[in-house]
Amino acid sequence: EFCSSLAGIMLLEVFLVLGTVIIYFLLSKKKEETLPFKEGWWGKGQKPDTEEDTTVWPFKVENTEEELSDLFRRLDQARFTEPLENSCFHYGTNSVYLRKVVSYWKNQFNWKKQVEVLNKYPQFKTKIQGIDIHFVHVKPPRLPEGQSAKPLLMVHGWPGSFYEFYKIIPLLTDPASHGLSDEHVFEVICPSIPGYGFSEAPHKKDFNSVSAASIFYELMLRLGFNEFYTQGGDWGSLICTNLAQIAPNHMKGLHLNLASVTNMGFSHLLSILLGRYLPGLFGFQNEDVRRMFPFLKKGVYRILLESGYAHIQATKPDTVGCGLNDSPVGLAAYILEKFSTWTDLEFHNLEDGGLERKFNLDDLLTNIMIYWVSGCIVSSMRFYKENLQNGIGTQKHERLTVQVPTGIASFPNEVMHTPQAWAQKKYTNIVSFHFMPRGGHFAALEEPELLAEDILQFVGKVEKEQLWRKK
Repeated sequence: EFCSSLAGIMLLEVFLVLGTVIIYFLLSKKKEETLPFKEGWWGKGQKPDTEEDTTVWPFKVENTEEELSDLFRRLDQARFTEPLENSCFHYGTNSVYLRKVVSYWKNQFNWKKQVEVLNKYPQFKTKIQGIDIHFVHVKPPRLPEGQSAKPLLMVHGWPGSFYEFYKIIPLLTDPASHGLSDEHVFEVICPSIPGYGFSEAPHKKDFNSVSAASIFYELMLRLGFNEFYTQGGDWGSLICTNLAQIAPNHMKGLHLNLASVTNMGFSHLLSILLGRYLPGLFGFQNEDVRRMFPFLKKGVYRILLESGYAHIQATKPDTVGCGLNDSPVGLAAYILEKFSTWTDLEFHNLEDGGLERKFNLDDLLTNIMIYWVSGCIVSSMRFYKENLQNGIGTQKHERLTVQVPTGIASFPNEVMHTPQAWAQKKYTNIVSFHFMPRGGHFAALEEPELLAEDILQFVGKVEKEQLWRKK
């Protein structure tokens, strides 16, 4: 009697628990929400009543002699401060090395030749939501029989530019000539984020990553691409993520070399506290543990040490921007520091910040010159304020998941590491996650082959299994 009633009670408990679990899942199963397209207007003054002109016109980078003589005058008149003895790059850009860069800039760097390099790929402009959008558009030189090019939108970040992609473009548009498989060949579109490079800066407040994603979505449709892939790191990764949330049915796949998760839950916190000791419990690989712990040193201190610039840019970009827009040497110091630290944190122990270990001065100065000649440093820095001024984790896009097939290339020298277990909560359809053998934040410029190979294998997976079709 007692046994059977005990069994009955246990059975009832099991049903209650099961029922609760089922009800919880039914109620919490969020319907696939998308992010609303942001219909903005960022031009000067009042929005005109007329329809927007959708013409796309060719663009070439040009420089005037006045611009160059003004630059040289400023470089000649630069004032340097002596660095502390043995300080290397611990206090920021070391001015002993900076003098060398400026000397190279004045005496050896050939901007006219670099302008020709910039113009070797076709560039265009078109007006979207009231501002001129600049983009590079490269079609494949040849296509294998019966194959069509796959459109790929590649978006840069700060303090980079569309030029970051110049080394990877040929690997994607003509893989066979570079020893890569030509099973998939791309048509590459690299826009400049509004307020960066040769894209006009927004004239109104509140231009954030969702605004940029909406503009780039419109750009892709205007170019006739109804289905496309996207790739991004830094701000480009957030812009492409937002685009995946706005137009999931148009994006075949999303490839990122930086995946950040801003909506941290209790499980994230637990994994920070215990992940080092119980990695399996939190889905961490050995490599995750190696990159993340001790978390105080590799997480908290690192963020404090490396985010000062972001705090300034997210609060008072125009103040510090004044100095950078007025002084080419100041601009170079500010940007070069990032190319040193974000390529390898250990580079701050070197006199020259390790800058020429992974890059050459021509490439570094070309990127700096894009900021200088377009006068875009202030508007590029404002993007931080527009994206961060309401606090982290407060935006709708931060709470929404991404259903689009996602590939993540995780480079070992990225400042902050995001394990797949964390990324999975935001990107629910990760089809490829790879720990890359080497490289840092500016992956496309630093390790173009590695990044290209990862993009190609990811697209191969999506195409083979027709993953984007599976809704």
